[in-house]
Amino acid sequence: MRTEDRWSVEVVLDEEDGQTYAEARLIARETERVRGQGRARCNPADWDVPEIGAELAASRALSDLAHRLLDLAAADIEAVTHEHVRLTH
Repeated sequence: MRTEDRWSVEVVLDEEDGQTYAEARLIARETERVRGQGRARCNPADWDVPEIGAELAASRALSDLAHRLLDLAAADIEAVTHEHVRLTH
């Protein structure tokens, strides 16, 4: 029997004082499971291109989310097996 489960990731961006903040939220079964954060700042010597800051902050938030999800999976495995687990990123 095949079952399908759908997860979604929501990325929220905010910009303030030359910095872009991103939060990536993993939603599974209509419940937020884990979130990651990222930020980017514009170097004063660089051109101010908000899209680039958004891309950097979002990618960092998604990377943080992925690492946190991997840590969550390791904790779940340890809870079942009662043995230390190390999952590599």
